[in-house]
Amino acid sequence: MPAYKKLDPDNLSGPQKAAIFLLTMGEEFTAEVYKYLNEEEIKRIGIEMARLGYIPAQVVKKVLEEANVESKELLADISVSPDEFLQESLVKAYGERGKEIYEEIRQELGPKVFEKLRRLDPRTIANFLRNEHPQTIAIILVHLDPDKSGQVLAVLPEKLRSEVIFRIAELDKVDPEIIQEISTALEEELQAVGGTFSRKLGGVERAAEILSHVGRDLEEDILSAVEEENPTLAEEVRKYLFTFEDLLKVDDTAIQAILKEISTEDLKLALKTASEELREKFFNNMSERAAQLLKEDLEIMGPVRVSDVEAAQQNIIKVAKRLEQEGKIILTAGEEEFV
Repeated sequence: MPAYKKLDPDNLSGPQKAAIFLLTMGEEFTAEVYKYLNEEEIKRIGIEMARLGYIPAQVVKKVLEEANVESKELLADISVSPDEFLQESLVKAYGERGKEIYEEIRQELGPKVFEKLRRLDPRTIANFLRNEHPQTIAIILVHLDPDKSGQVLAVLPEKLRSEVIFRIAELDKVDPEIIQEISTALEEELQAVGGTFSRKLGGVERAAEILSHVGRDLEEDILSAVEEENPTLAEEVRKYLFTFEDLLKVDDTAIQAILKEISTEDLKLALKTASEELREKFFNNMSERAAQLLKEDLEIMGPVRVSDVEAAQQNIIKVAKRLEQEGKIILTAGEEEFV
């Protein structure tokens, strides 16, 4: 089984849920649904669909439950060819225009060689890239998922990290010929093919998104190095970084919405190193009994790994950002609003 990105049933984005639901319901149903969506919505769902491969049973069950679709028997894991499914369902819905939409989605995903990279573990990717020019590494990392890019960045040589994040932050559009050259070079190593078109890839927001996955200590080290070369750029990146403690600035309604979407285990771990003020904010937005039980759990909790705490905090931040993208809450970081 290829190493597809593991799906967390409690931390799926809206487009991911839609993609999984449609894959479960079949091509005919999906083709009919497309007719009620605009092309931008179809592309957002299609991109997520093309990235799927292996869908665990618990993920399917969670999605169907949210869609109020009853499963009469235990669902099995789903292993499909989402790329073929996407193409066929689009053609059924739109004919020749469906083929064009499919090609546009494929272009958004970048060269197929990047799909191969997405299936490699971060250390393998880092070893593969460590001798490449920082600009080349930057272009490749913005084509990967932010969490994978952050993990790759964390194991790159120290001097290279800040140089790469600096170039990601300054990256705007890339000439198609450059993308093709990179794709061809990777193709020789990974035996893949592909092409893309000029589009916005990086920028400070993307740089911050990748940095948020390398761990707090390393994040600050990299930013400090960027700051020495370009203080203004470093400050711009910082504006887009959202930390767990920044939830103090979020209103109570948003906290309540977040609490409905996260697991008790993640919350317990995340609050292990949180400030007393942030702990109280969460306690005050829970039922009295739930808050008391959580306080008791925290009191008797033994030592835990820092990496586990950071992972739990990142899970909660991901949920918060997803809710924000869905228009359900507004997050703030300093004086900046994420809308």
